[in-house]
Amino acid sequence: MFATDAILPADPQGVEVLHDREYRVRAYRTADDRLLIRGAVRDQKPPGMYVPEDPAPLTIHHMVVELEIAFPSLEIVRAEASLEIHPHTTCPRIEDHYQHLVGLSISRGFTNKVRELFGGPRGCTHTTALIQAMAPVAVQCFWSMRASTARRTGVDRPFAPAADGPDSESTEAAWKYNVGSCHVWAADGEHVAGIRRGEEAEVPVPIQRRMAELGHEPSTWRDAAS
Repeated sequence: MFATDAILPADPQGVEVLHDREYRVRAYRTADDRLLIRGAVRDQKPPGMYVPEDPAPLTIHHMVVELEIAFPSLEIVRAEASLEIHPHTTCPRIEDHYQHLVGLSISRGFTNKVRELFGGPRGCTHTTALIQAMAPVAVQCFWSMRASTARRTGVDRPFAPAADGPDSESTEAAWKYNVGSCHVWAADGEHVAGIRRGEEAEVPVPIQRRMAELGHEPSTWRDAAS
């Protein structure tokens, strides 16, 4: 279903690999007003580094987090943290503390709130880092939810602005959550100014490239992706 090839360049020659950290986050639509975000982080050490003559890599950390999120408010309604593999027998004692995520909204200030609640000795370093990596996925699901709804209802232009209707709130929130998130989405930048003037946003470059590969004419890109 998804590409599973390595996203890192090949290891450089003549160096020793010391550590491998992998994040994986996946989002699911469970209802019209619900998202399920699952995330995992895994740290591995190379074969033989800690256990002589061991032919297999050694997993030091493996943490899994599930967040059930209301849509489009992005309020967390259920949270579960599981420390599957951990270095100390007492590590799992912190799992229940992550119930304090319930009631938070993944919006402005979420990262700071997570640090406040779970930073340093108040949480597990690796679980907290995972949650911070999961939050942007929920925001990216605004457009994915609209695309999913379009496929289910036969709408031709899933990303076209809605004047009213059940998804108009999510349309507005989708771009507002992005404001200030990076240099392209700077509040005083050209991109945001154009959206506020009602101009059509740029078709994302990966969509342009894929449509070109599939033989679609440029004049059709916006109708297919907007």
